Amino acid sequence: MKFTVKKYDQKDYQLWNDFVASAKNATFLFHRDFIEYHKDRFEDFSLLIFDDEKLLAVLPANKQGNSIHSHQGLTYGGLIFSSKLKAEKTEMILDEILFFLKGNKIEVFHYKPIPDFYFSKGNQEMDFFLFKRNAIPERKEMNLAVNLQLPLKISKSKMKHFRRIENLDLDIVEEQDFQPFWELILEPRLLEKFNAKPVHSKEEIKLLKQIFPKNIKQYSVYQNDEIIAGITLFETENVVKSQYGATSKKGEEVRALDFLFINLIHKYKRKGKHFFDMGIVNSDNESGYHSGLLKQKEELGCAVYNQDFYKIDLK
Repeated sequence: MKFTVKKYDQKDYQLWNDFVASAKNATFLFHRDFIEYHKDRFEDFSLLIFDDEKLLAVLPANKQGNSIHSHQGLTYGGLIFSSKLKAEKTEMILDEILFFLKGNKIEVFHYKPIPDFYFSKGNQEMDFFLFKRNAIPERKEMNLAVNLQLPLKISKSKMKHFRRIENLDLDIVEEQDFQPFWELILEPRLLEKFNAKPVHSKEEIKLLKQIFPKNIKQYSVYQNDEIIAGITLFETENVVKSQYGATSKKGEEVRALDFLFINLIHKYKRKGKHFFDMGIVNSDNESGYHSGLLKQKEELGCAVYNQDFYKIDLK
């Protein structure tokens, strides 16, 4: 069987999005509007794979020098395909992609699959086939998530403080405006603690919220009409992900962020979500992870689910 691989073109916009909407292993991050909100930062090299005229798979990707990445502007990536596609055809598609990349003088292919817990139907075909083609595990990141399908295991100390905080007249608000959290909490705290900025600017997150209103949520904690903490969520079919979480110094004193996390964990467990994803705990230190963040997330009931990164040398 011979497949056809072609680079994404703007005329493929609707075809791509329709395919992503029905794919086995896609989230709203793979919609072209999300991929392209920061297109000025990346040279797109997304691929579509056809059998005759039938679209079988897509690969969100960008080019950097002589390397292709699946996609550096997304939290996760990988090959997106139909639930009807059998593993053997997935292997053949991978070979066609590698052949196409070599033909375009690409020397290295970097691949980062979406974490397994995002899809109850499984999503590990590519991991096996990459291994068989001498893909090198380039790195691993510890991704922390709460399995909402199991009894919650929030630590006794967290729950003790939670019960105390409940009497402090804190209000949780779902907001449509990101300005209070971004300007009063997130940006100043990231600058103060890490000399960093959010990946998304206030204008970008506002735009994405307009495009994906059901998927992007902002929850904030107020005390006496003053915002003291907040969490920005990315919601998919089975998983809700904490994209940003931050608190003011006043919020730290009353543990407002823990208060918000615990409320949201219970909220999304009741809604039937499978996992609450709290993201990675990376650090540039010798151990490779932030021990304080790891402890905090484990005490909120998280377990470790590795995020893998692969590299194939095509030279």
